[in-house]
Amino acid sequence: MTSNEPVGTVFREGDQVVLAGGTYQGTTGCFVRLRKDANWADIKESNGDTRSHPVAWLAHSTAATPALVN
Repeated sequence: MTSNEPVGTVFREGDQVVLAGGTYQGTTGCFVRLRKDANWADIKESNGDTRSHPVAWLAHSTAATPALVN
């Protein structure tokens, strides 16, 4: 069964994301697009592979944000 209603946070093409849940937790990548079932998304992972993951597992990545230096 599929759903066309997206879950949770809004992601846009090119957003840097991290898998915050699931088996591959901590994997970083770039948001490509939602799948036909809007609860799934294609992510171009940092190793170059494009894979589908549940949107509920995604979070915006802060890896590209410069660290504050004290």
